[in-house]
Amino acid sequence: MGKPTLVILAAGMGSRYGGLKQMDTFTPEGDTIIDFSIYDALQAGFGKFVFIIRKSFEKEFKQAFSKKLEGKADVDYVFQELDQVPEQYINPERTKPWGTGHALLMAKNAVSENFAIINADDFYGKEAFEVMAKSLSEKDSTSYNFCTMAYLLKNTVSDYGFVSRGECQVDEKGYLVDVTERTHIEKKDGQLMRKDEHGDFIPIDENTIVSMNFWGFTPKCFEFGSRLFEEFLETNKENLKAEFYIPSVVNEILKSGIANVEVLKSNAKWFGVTYKEDKDIVQKAIGKLKANNVYPKNLW
Repeated sequence: MGKPTLVILAAGMGSRYGGLKQMDTFTPEGDTIIDFSIYDALQAGFGKFVFIIRKSFEKEFKQAFSKKLEGKADVDYVFQELDQVPEQYINPERTKPWGTGHALLMAKNAVSENFAIINADDFYGKEAFEVMAKSLSEKDSTSYNFCTMAYLLKNTVSDYGFVSRGECQVDEKGYLVDVTERTHIEKKDGQLMRKDEHGDFIPIDENTIVSMNFWGFTPKCFEFGSRLFEEFLETNKENLKAEFYIPSVVNEILKSGIANVEVLKSNAKWFGVTYKEDKDIVQKAIGKLKANNVYPKNLW
């Protein structure tokens, strides 16, 4: 097996954060969160990086990352744009990207080996990349054997507002049964609550297993996405804010009966930035990891 590829979802607008958080820096040395993901992935044995970005910040992205990876790994850039849908669904009033499931489809022509996909603004931890790389390296690239990295909900929420998470149901053998995108989870009076389909708050267990968009796929995953996305577009053609999420693709994978998704676990500590106020917490956590020599002072 060749080395797996890491696909990085970096086309988001950062509307709740107030800017392009994928380019924001978190250390005195100028490291972004993506820098740590790339560093960890290289150490774990990933051999190629595919960035899903928007053309509006292509130049800045290439300046930030191409040189760092030169001679270390292959690099490719693909674009997620609003007009990359069948012509009849293009709506000039839409300003928001079509979601992570659409972004995944954009990587199809850039990926021919087993790959992991991650968010640009989440810090997943060294061990998580090691566990994922090992799992991907053991999978036949023509198989329908996929995987996901699991985290506990209580370790992935913000103190400063709501977050969206993929709620996972896992069977006794450690395989995914279902994943539901919960688009609004927040702490209210010390308890974790989510909004149901009517917009009412109901409790959600803090030990719920959630996906943080750290999935492991073979190239076979692309078979499931295109038809599903067209169905989604037809249903939501008048909805300017509707997003097509990776869990929609994963549930189609599970429904097919020919594929499975193993739920991987690691002791890695996740942290991320949804709101500007989260930045201080992340800076301190990363500072501590550098102080403890988990990472060198200068990654590059």
